Formats: sequence, C-alpha cells, structure tokens
Amino acid sequence: MGEYQVPGVDEDWPAIEAARTIALNRLDRAPATRSQVREAMLKRDVEADVADRVLDRLEAVGLIDDAAYAAALVRTRHRERQLARRAIAHELAAKGITGTTAEAALAQIDAEDELEAARAVVAKKLRLASMARVPRATRQRRLAGVLGRKGFDAEITYRVIREALSDS
Repeated sequence: MGEYQVPGVDEDWPAIEAARTIALNRLDRAPATRSQVREAMLKRDVEADVADRVLDRLEAVGLIDDAAYAAALVRTRHRERQLARRAIAHELAAKGITGTTAEAALAQIDAEDELEAARAVVAKKLRLASMARVPRATRQRRLAGVLGRKGFDAEITYRVIREALSDS
C-alpha cells in the first residue's frame, strides 16, 4: 500500500499527483512532520486514503522523518531558547509527534541539562538593569514567571532562583 501505482492503471493517479505536489510544496518551505503535511493535504481536500499513500511513500524515501525532525527540534529549542523538556514535549505534540518518538527525542535532555538551561535564563535576566531596581520579591516572582513559561518545574525554578539571588 505504501507504493504508488502505475499511471494509467491506477484510477487514483491524478489525485495522488495532486497530493504529492501539495506535500512537496509544504516540505519545500520547511521541514515538517507527517501530521503537518497530512493536515496541509486535507485542507486542500485531498482524500485521507490518498494522503496516507503519498505520506507512506515520502517516508519510505526519507523526505519525511518524524524522529529526525523531533531530535532536531529538541536540540534547537533547548540550546537556543533554553526550553525545558515539558515545553518542548508540548510543542512536539502540537506538531503531531507523541509517544516513543517524542520520548526518544526528549531523552537528549537530562536533569543536569535542564538545570544548566534554567541557570542561564536566570543569569541573563538578572543582568538586565531593570531587574536591579526592583525589590527581591519582585525579582523572584518575575524569574519564576519566566522559568514557568519556559516549562521548568517548580523544583528547578525555585532552586535556581534561590542560588542566583543568594549570590547577589
């Protein structure tokens, strides 16, 4: 079922070609998950079974690889935006990547990586001149808000804030 049929023999060939064009155009803009490409095809009125046939073929030739996409997303979101596993897992789910694929990608980040990322976020925020002018309780609240939005749990959040503010 994952292979295309021969033109002229398969009555779905025009629909398959149209779906393939939609999928390739979507992938041409940026890497995407199977779910995102499928959604793009369904929005353009491609039948679900035709979309799945095209997606199976694109996966078979390596144009769609959810595991590689998830691994790259985890690395970049953690390194560049200092997001915690929880926030990245939420983003993966929104892109249609869940279960073992998401867990395997998230395994790249361990507890020490999360702690270091939280420390980096707090250090960056504390360097702002506006943070030096506010009372300690306000700094704590603002830092907790920033870390919470980045997906860090309460234990890491308060540990890192305590460490940082004890140094100042």
